[in-house]
Amino acid sequence: MSEVKRDISITGMTCAACANRVEKGLQRMDGIGSATVNFATEKAAVSFDNEKVDIQAIQEKIKSLGYDTVKEEADLQISGMTCAACSARIEKGLSRMEGVQLATVNLALETGKVEYDPSVINPSDLIAKIKNMGYDAELKSEIPEGTEDHRQKEIRHKTRLFYISAALSFPLLWTMFSHFSFTSWMPVPAWLMNPYVQWLLATPVQFVIGWMFYKGAFYALRNKSANMDVLVALGTSAAYFYSVYLVLIGSDHGLYFETSAVLITLILLGKVFEARAKGRSSDAIKKLMGLQPTMAIVEKDGEITEIPIGDVQIGDVLVIRPGSSIPVDAEVIAGESAVDESMLTGESLPVDKKVGDDVFAATVNSNGSLRVRAKKIGKDTVLSNIIRVVEEAQGSKAPIQRLADQISGIFVPIVVGIAVVTFLIWYFIASPGNFAEALTAMIAVLVIACPCALGLATPTSIMAGSGRAAEQGVLFKTAEAMEQTKAVDTVVLDKTGTITKGIPEVTDFLVSEDADRQQLIAYAAAAESDSEHPVAKAITSFGLNEVEKLPADEQFEAIPGHGIRSVIEGSTVLMGTRKLLADQGIDLNVDIAEVEKLENEGKTVMYMAVDGKHVATIAVADTLKETSKQAILELRDMGLDVIMLTGDQERTAKAIAAEAGIDHVIAGVLPERKAEVVASLQAEGKRVAMVGDGINDAPALAVADIGMAMGTGTAVAMEAADVTLMHGDLLRVADTIRMSRLTVRNIKQNLFWALAYNTVGIPIAAVGFLAPWVAGAAMAFSSVSVVLNALRLQRVKLR
Repeated sequence: MSEVKRDISITGMTCAACANRVEKGLQRMDGIGSATVNFATEKAAVSFDNEKVDIQAIQEKIKSLGYDTVKEEADLQISGMTCAACSARIEKGLSRMEGVQLATVNLALETGKVEYDPSVINPSDLIAKIKNMGYDAELKSEIPEGTEDHRQKEIRHKTRLFYISAALSFPLLWTMFSHFSFTSWMPVPAWLMNPYVQWLLATPVQFVIGWMFYKGAFYALRNKSANMDVLVALGTSAAYFYSVYLVLIGSDHGLYFETSAVLITLILLGKVFEARAKGRSSDAIKKLMGLQPTMAIVEKDGEITEIPIGDVQIGDVLVIRPGSSIPVDAEVIAGESAVDESMLTGESLPVDKKVGDDVFAATVNSNGSLRVRAKKIGKDTVLSNIIRVVEEAQGSKAPIQRLADQISGIFVPIVVGIAVVTFLIWYFIASPGNFAEALTAMIAVLVIACPCALGLATPTSIMAGSGRAAEQGVLFKTAEAMEQTKAVDTVVLDKTGTITKGIPEVTDFLVSEDADRQQLIAYAAAAESDSEHPVAKAITSFGLNEVEKLPADEQFEAIPGHGIRSVIEGSTVLMGTRKLLADQGIDLNVDIAEVEKLENEGKTVMYMAVDGKHVATIAVADTLKETSKQAILELRDMGLDVIMLTGDQERTAKAIAAEAGIDHVIAGVLPERKAEVVASLQAEGKRVAMVGDGINDAPALAVADIGMAMGTGTAVAMEAADVTLMHGDLLRVADTIRMSRLTVRNIKQNLFWALAYNTVGIPIAAVGFLAPWVAGAAMAFSSVSVVLNALRLQRVKLR
């Protein structure tokens, strides 16, 4: 058991009974060692096994009991970390601080997220703690806009150091040609073989270029831990100081100045490559940020002016010219055009926009000119929310990373122990008294074992995978959601707005043999034009698409529960149920079998009579989205059980399910019971993904193992979900599960190769088959290869 103790501030308790209720609720949780709640101080002292339960689950439990926890979040930019041991050490150091509830540090992004109780601690205390551990940190919110990306500065700084180090190390590398018989034919200047010249060249590399390793090692050891810096400092110092000792006693043989200098140079080169590759893994966010224009064309008092986007206010009227990017979220008030929304939804085809439609920041106006009214600006736009979700997902930690963190925490001390044992075996057994060979083997072990690749294995894959998914219109809220999605075996689909369009449409317009179809469509559309009923709107919309102009509705009367009566061009038009016509003594002129067929297909059937004669039968239904059938087929081909969950009556539900290719239907479910149905499926051992778009889907989305909200749905549904599908298309569900599977597979590949590299490399180095400089090159390559493997996810084509 890995026991952790936390003090959690609680709000909303009104009496001692409340405190007792929270205390009992926490004590019943699996993994809780003890829980004591003090009503007077409004604090809970909790000890728990963090391998079974985490602080977030405890906070959610308190919320489920009707109370809330006091917490604020600090987003930090952290620099100076070199390996997974560094990030693990910062996490532990912060987590031990009073008032800190949760600390997560991402090595690949060089960021930290800390949840803390503001009544106990503040962000400046967190930053001071990180600096005391030998790193640097600042609040992201306090970094001025326009400040150069710290990673670019780091890349330039390390590149300069590498060039200097390479220039000083190359002459020392040249001297190695004299060490081997197969390179003895290459001339080596005599002055390079002078031990004092070698000492002079190696010293600035060791103590100026390599100062970063000494500094990191000092702080690590001061905080009673060890990291990559300790290994590098130990290995290169052993080679350097042993060489200095030989020079001082007058020996010019067996010097290792080139070993220490070349090692530092190669490790630095690996760091440069690694920093550049890590920069590429967050390209998705940079691309999204780069989409938004910096200027906007605003119309005020009849004058058109260009202003910075930051000066745009809600309600401003903006002019969007053909080919230009839309600067803010807005509503079209004039003009028509096609807008390319691929950067938000992943959908390649432009979307037609007309008056009343919404347009979004960073989408591109294709052909027509638009006038729009600003609705959301700055951090409230859809694009800004996408960037925030992607950043949070990339900065969060997947459960699979716990293995790497646990290994990294004990890895370096074990390696130092192995290196010491290697030295002793060589010096006393393998090659008695041969200090040089024992030292070489020990240095090779220290260098080959640096756990950089292990620390990068998970976060780089999460960054690349979530970034690529975002570009395709799939937003994972957390790394945990990205990992857990691959385990889904059951997909529960809401019907209305998810499988179907959510808008009724006329599917059949059957007329008598002697009737004028176009005229009847015009009459029906005109008659229903004054009604607000969804079915009436569907008939009016159908008519507007079928005929050029609708006649005037001269007299309109609603007949509640039955239909309408209207007068058009002097004719009396009745539209409604079979009973409406029967009450008026009008006989139906229709094939009853055909009507029953329409009703069995889940369609609403209406009847139309003109001047006392039944002339048309109209069927209206909420039709399938164009891609629903293909999407459900793909999900079934992936081995997933697909279930439709709806509040509709069973006959309608089964008709839609049959058309979509779904075998399992749960119909007649009230909104409040949807979550219970999902929970019952989970009780059967199923891993459930719930897909929905409405407010009534939110509880089920929250209960499901993975909640997927359609981006075309309500904000409440998207807030409750783990994944948002920006394009209201079921094909994205299969894409989401595929992306999760590919990302988790990529993480496992990285972890395997990182662990295999160290597992195989250490014994090879220990038996003397690896020269230290080769071990250094291999160590650098391992980190870069892990990052490059993760970057393969950026080329995944989902659709």
